Order: sequence, then C-alpha cells, then structure tokens
Amino acid sequence: MSNILITGSNRGIGLELASQYAEAGWRVYATCRHPAEARALHALADNRRQVSIHRLDVTVAEDIRAIAWELENIPLDILFNNAGVYLEYDYRLPEPGGIRYDQWLRTFEVNTLGAMRITEALLNNVAASERRLVAVMTSHMGSTTDIDSEGSYYYRSSKAALNASMRGLSIALRPRKVGVLLLHPGAVQTRMGPDAGISAAESVRGLRSVIDGFSQADSGSFIKYDGTHMPW
Repeated sequence: MSNILITGSNRGIGLELASQYAEAGWRVYATCRHPAEARALHALADNRRQVSIHRLDVTVAEDIRAIAWELENIPLDILFNNAGVYLEYDYRLPEPGGIRYDQWLRTFEVNTLGAMRITEALLNNVAASERRLVAVMTSHMGSTTDIDSEGSYYYRSSKAALNASMRGLSIALRPRKVGVLLLHPGAVQTRMGPDAGISAAESVRGLRSVIDGFSQADSGSFIKYDGTHMPW
C-alpha cells in the first residue's frame, strides 16, 4: 500500500485529496490544525479504515516534531504540502497604514515557511519510499510574470517565495532522487477560491493525473492541474 501525508486535509482541496487517494487504496495520513472540528474528515475516516487523522499546525514546532516522531520509519510515497491561508480580500491599493504586516507575516509563516518546515522534518520518510515525491500546492498568483492586477500582496509574495524555495530544494534533493513538484490547482470553488470555477473533485483528478505522470526529470516543474506548464 502506498502512503501519502496531506497537510490541511479538513476541507476543500485537501479533503478531496484525502478522499480520492483513500478511494484509490492509499494509506492516508490526513493532518489539520483542529482535528476535533474536522467533521467531514472524521466522516471520511469512519468510512475508510486507511485514513487516520493527525493534529498538525505547520507553524508550530511542537506539532511538527510530534508528527515526525509519530511517523518515524514510515515511508511516505507522497508528502503533499497543501495547507495555506489567504488573509486579504481588499484588492484596492491600500491607504497609508492600511497594510496589515502581521497578516503578511502570518501568510508567509503558513504558505512558505510551513511547507519548508514540514518537508525538512519528513524528508527521510519521503526518501525511504518508492515514489519519493514532495508535492506542493502553489498558485498561478505566485508567478511574477502572471501579475496583471493589483492586490493580493501577501498571498502573491508568499507563493512566489514558495516557488523559488521549492525549486531550489528540487536541485538540492537530486542526489537523493527525491522529486519536488509544484502544482497549481486551477480556479477552484473553495472557501479560498472564486465563486465561479471548477469543483475540487475535478481539480484533484487533474492533480493526481499530473502526479501519476511524474518522473524525476520533471522535478522542480510548475504544472497546472490540466498538465499545462506554468510561467515562473
């Protein structure tokens, strides 16, 4: 049985990833910040024995150490860094004093540093598996060549930094044959996404197809759910 750990599994794309991989027969380690409140995830785990739920806030060192200890010596075919936040909803140019630097830092802590910290903590688990893949949920908004509107300063910059960090990491991990794949899920109808867009189910089916076609030669690539290579 192949193993996958997914961060941010309690709703949206993360929950759909857990559902589809469980349906495909994978052992799913589903993590989220508040397991007691994750009703939909518990419903999935009740119906799928191979799904287990684990507390993990990707910004909390104690949580990261705990999951690393819990999964010690367990190989992870895929480590899927999905957890993320979007804390700004005003697209206008902020007035003087209008930028919330605390929220900007929080966005970086989760979207950029969180993914790097989890990858560092569980890297040996990934390296011990057959597939050896770190998948990273990013966004077209992290592409500096794709900025054609104002706003989303916190989110854009956090995803651009995530892309740069993970692409550099992909080079560092080549000797260990651990791949890194940056994934854009498309415009998905979730709490963080637009009102008009594709379903989480459609997005995840596409993401899984991209992952299934992955080879180590693709490590460091930035790919949309439909297989389109994204600009940096």
